Amino acid sequence: MTRYVLSRLFSLIFVLIAVSMITFSLMSAVPGGPFDESKQPLPPAAKANILRKYGLDQPVWKQYLNYMSHAVRFDFGIPYQQPTTTVAALIRSTWGVTAQVGVMTILLAFSVGLTLGIVAAYRQNSWVDTFVTFFAMLGITMPSFVIGTFAILLFGVYLKWFPLGGWGDTGCLVGSVFCRDWILPVVAYALAPMSIVARYTRASVLDVIRSDHVRTARAKGLGEYTLMTRHVLRNALIPLITIALPIIPDLMTGSIFIESIFRIPGLGKYFVTSTFNRDYPMIMATVLLIAFLWSLVYLITDILYTWVDPRIKLGAEGSH
Repeated sequence: MTRYVLSRLFSLIFVLIAVSMITFSLMSAVPGGPFDESKQPLPPAAKANILRKYGLDQPVWKQYLNYMSHAVRFDFGIPYQQPTTTVAALIRSTWGVTAQVGVMTILLAFSVGLTLGIVAAYRQNSWVDTFVTFFAMLGITMPSFVIGTFAILLFGVYLKWFPLGGWGDTGCLVGSVFCRDWILPVVAYALAPMSIVARYTRASVLDVIRSDHVRTARAKGLGEYTLMTRHVLRNALIPLITIALPIIPDLMTGSIFIESIFRIPGLGKYFVTSTFNRDYPMIMATVLLIAFLWSLVYLITDILYTWVDPRIKLGAEGSH
């Protein structure tokens, strides 16, 4: 296991290099640039000085090598749109908020989704199952910006239960343990992943319940709680892990729609803004962060497979 994890972490370096090369090449291939004269006309001398300052007057391959030589030291440059700060400082300030939203969304989505899926499976074809199935389909098909807008209109404008936007500004308890303006964006953001988790949990639990070993255990008089914890859930987790865990990097890197609608100063909103403004250092750093999170989640997924089912072996162990 240790050898496998170390090899995967080592291969992560090459994944990040490949992602950085592809991203840098695509950015350079698109016509225009961050200081395109069609957006902000500049005198030739002024534009030449700006390009020289940021190294954009050099060949693309040299720009890439210069960038990576600094990136390995965690120096991701200066954002073009905010030259008074650094990319690393900007990501720290914005991703902290996005990660906070993401963690609360993950906890809500997985806890409620698992519960709904298990209850629906054990009450198959009942009104509870019908409700969960309808709720899951609605959450998957309805876009997050529609859910967010509806939540603001209903609970913010008409009922006035919650503030219309912001983050950590309204109704916070001592030490910011809980704030009222966290509720609407987290619930709106969690509905889609919650629906996915509920739907696949229901399908996985139903598949395991119908298996021979579960019917045999029930016939021997094993209690439903023991049957669920020892036999059903453990076997149902494998397909659920495959589907649900890759949702986490998306939730941890923010949603442009949720952050824009609820005025959350997070990384997702800023990343899209940087893309439109051709802010190369910010785009590169954010893409590398997303690639790192995806690779890390897939590694954790493989490790969880062996925990759920000890028969699964990783790396060289599986070849024996």
